[in-house]
Amino acid sequence: VSSRVIGKEEVHALQMGLIGKELDIDFVISTGDNFYDHGLRDVDDAAFEESFTNIYTAPSLQKQWYTGFLIRVTVLGNHDYRGNVLAQLNPILTQRDGRWLSMRSYVVNAEVAEFFFVDTTPFKDKYFTDPEDHTYDWRGVLPRKDYLSNLLKDLDSALKESNAKWKIVVGHHTLESAGHHGNTKELIKQLLPVIQENNVDLYINGHDHCLEHISSTNSPLQFLTSGGGSKAWRGDISWWNPNTMKFYYDGQGFMAMQITMAQVDIIFYDIFGSALHKWSTSKSLYSGI
Repeated sequence: VSSRVIGKEEVHALQMGLIGKELDIDFVISTGDNFYDHGLRDVDDAAFEESFTNIYTAPSLQKQWYTGFLIRVTVLGNHDYRGNVLAQLNPILTQRDGRWLSMRSYVVNAEVAEFFFVDTTPFKDKYFTDPEDHTYDWRGVLPRKDYLSNLLKDLDSALKESNAKWKIVVGHHTLESAGHHGNTKELIKQLLPVIQENNVDLYINGHDHCLEHISSTNSPLQFLTSGGGSKAWRGDISWWNPNTMKFYYDGQGFMAMQITMAQVDIIFYDIFGSALHKWSTSKSLYSGI
């Protein structure tokens, strides 16, 4: 699981490839901001090869990449929305590199787990009311109120219909974080209740340029930030409750996950391949789903 930006991808990709080979990974998830600093210009933008195809070249990374956010509509990050959104969604890119799959929102069934990708960028009020000097591509999102309402209804329905042992939601923006951006109040108000009501196990995000693990105070839900793809904000951390903050690293790295019917194992790595933090949780094989 990685959030990546143009810069030092080569080192990051090298270690991802080595760990990917060691773990024999099945697929890779991007947590958004796929192309810095302003997404893709069009489907012919050279940034697609420069920041994706020509970077993640290790044999272990020649698997399906899932980028985008949840139920048939891409995970895109806020920087992706500053470019041509429809270019990232265009199936022409999949023809250029078969690993690429990007939709706004969708579900990936990984047998023992289901991943629910959620398009979080349109939730942020600031991008609409105070975009500063940025221009966002809201094609397919407006009217915003209807878009968000339908997204949340689709997510709620998909989660309720799921029989997966593990339910994992992936979005670009943070829910809870001690990093630069901190908590996303719009997601806490609108998305978190849906997640908690449906007993989601993990929420995985990027956005904050760090690696982070926070435990919920009132449910088994875990908040996992993997935003240290090739850019990190050293020293940019706010104080957090030590009872809920399990891990914080303000450097580059990525996260790996191994899932069985009975157990989930999470490992955060730095770009040198050192395991920084390990966490596991288990469920009875015979418990009701």
